[in-house]
Amino acid sequence: MSEHFNSLVTDSDPLIASALQAELQRQQNQIELIASENIVSRAVLETLGHAMTNKTLEGYPGKRFHGGGQHVDTAEQAAIDRACELFGCAYANVQPHSGSQANLAVFFALLKPGDRVLSLDLAAGGHLSHGLGANLSGRWFEAHHYGVDRDTGTIDYEQVAARAHEIKPRLLITGGSAYPRQIDFERLAAIAQSVDALFLVDMAHIAGLVAGGVHPSPIPHADIVTCTTTKTLRGPRGGLILARDADWARRFQSSVFPGVQGSIHSQVIAAKAVCLGEALQPSFAQYTRSIVDNARALSEALQDGGITVVSGGTDTHLVLLDFSAIGLLGSEAEGRLDRVGITSNKNPIPFDAANPANWVGLRLGVAAATTRGLDAASFRQLGHTIATVLTASDNDQQARESAARDTVAALCGAHPIYSH
Repeated sequence: MSEHFNSLVTDSDPLIASALQAELQRQQNQIELIASENIVSRAVLETLGHAMTNKTLEGYPGKRFHGGGQHVDTAEQAAIDRACELFGCAYANVQPHSGSQANLAVFFALLKPGDRVLSLDLAAGGHLSHGLGANLSGRWFEAHHYGVDRDTGTIDYEQVAARAHEIKPRLLITGGSAYPRQIDFERLAAIAQSVDALFLVDMAHIAGLVAGGVHPSPIPHADIVTCTTTKTLRGPRGGLILARDADWARRFQSSVFPGVQGSIHSQVIAAKAVCLGEALQPSFAQYTRSIVDNARALSEALQDGGITVVSGGTDTHLVLLDFSAIGLLGSEAEGRLDRVGITSNKNPIPFDAANPANWVGLRLGVAAATTRGLDAASFRQLGHTIATVLTASDNDQQARESAARDTVAALCGAHPIYSH
């Protein structure tokens, strides 16, 4: 039995050990610009790998269906208390395994199959769990969508109001995965109230910015708020459900368990508590200010280099690029950047093609590289580098990519991760 408890992965499973080491090296030697990613602290990593993962529990602190849960209760209650303090809310459920699971729990609690939902269109920056036809949310509920103004790339609030009065949704949703501007939560809440709809804000991407005080909070305006603890909150993979009104507690406790989930991921909840505690520190607010500054610096440098930025800029951590004017596909741009050590992802832009193979957008996010220590000057350099790579002709592409690899290598070398 000692072999079971003491063998290292390098000895017991060389294939997986090799993959783990290669992934660490990839992160060390590439600049991560995928907007949904970040780099967790050593404390979060340590918590995720703890023996607490062995503990199975169902239910909530003090009301479990298994014995031996007193220490997990401590961790979960800490996560709940810290989430409520951080976001200024009266209720927090920290059990959802992901942001999509958090959204599913909201649907389960508030809707009946076939109820109408109105949400931001996927190509305009929304999320698949808000009613995409291929997702459960779009198959079990009647999903309708609103978009953005074609000229400004920002939410068309008059269109939202018109659509809401037309379809009378049970639930109005805002937020998503690729919308770079601040959202007027108060205005959308008024629209929801005008048609007797409930209002859900999915702040998965901006949760850290809200926590750091650099983005308006939806908590005072939304009936329910969901988010992830990854992305700008810089924690483990998992979701949260938040509400300013504690009267929602009974409904959402049961909608998560036993509604859409079974036992909890004990060690992940403990890691959520750690990251929420980190976000309560003064240094986190400075980190989020740097995120906003860095995203603007990146956006400005890209535009200086001839790249079109959707909505003309950003208020958040992400920058959405539009290549329709230069005849480049998002997948082609992603491939070029990957060759020079920059990780990104193709993404639809507003009014883009339905087929992902034909998307002409690319999504960039600065949270991970900001965690790594890159400042605004570094992001301006990075933006110019990206622009030179993406606007290269066949004749100079090889030379430009070679120079870009040198730039990326220098930035990575100056800002290592997990160096000790």
